[in-house]
Amino acid sequence: MNEEHLKRVQAIAEAALLAAGKPLSLEQLRELFSEDERPVRQVMEQVMMMLERSCEGRGFELKKVASGYRLQVREEFAPWVARLFEEKPQRYSRALLETLALIAYRQPITRGEIEDIRGVTVSSNIIRTLLEREWVRVVGHRDVPGRPAMYATTRQFLDYFNLTGLDELPPLSDVRDLEEIGREIEQKMQGEITLDSQAHSGDSPDAGEGAQAPDSDQTLH
Repeated sequence: MNEEHLKRVQAIAEAALLAAGKPLSLEQLRELFSEDERPVRQVMEQVMMMLERSCEGRGFELKKVASGYRLQVREEFAPWVARLFEEKPQRYSRALLETLALIAYRQPITRGEIEDIRGVTVSSNIIRTLLEREWVRVVGHRDVPGRPAMYATTRQFLDYFNLTGLDELPPLSDVRDLEEIGREIEQKMQGEITLDSQAHSGDSPDAGEGAQAPDSDQTLH
């Protein structure tokens, strides 16, 4: 495949990512082409590297996350881009952020185990919000009396936080304060400004704990 053809494939991939408003995998990008012109996987990977380099010095970047690739505004420009939208960034309670952190680091984990670690009852609204946001889902039931549900994070959770896998989570020691982890998650949430959010800027999610969920994906555990 010559350079001109590679640039053509790059332009098609860029257009698709801009229009999709969500991450696309290499296979999804390859499926855009007819069978007789479909680039092999190695060529598609080379094209994505070319696209990533072409974004250098620009206001947006190509980011690889769990579900594939997406084009998003660079985090350093988030304060300016955020002024385009009247909606205030969603804010979540410290209890919700601590619960999410525990699920992310200790999964699979039950609600009772979360309560034992935090020392307080976990509100049903918190669990419902995490399920509705589709950052967590039930992956089974603990084989104990009552068979409590076990929770784990989803691919949607990884995508939201710009992660390709759970191994990219920052290291956690037993002595770390859950409030500190909660603050880190909240800061990450407030810094998330993507082209996907621009595509859905007409939505008006509740700023409380019952925000509407985006599209779902499979659970990682």
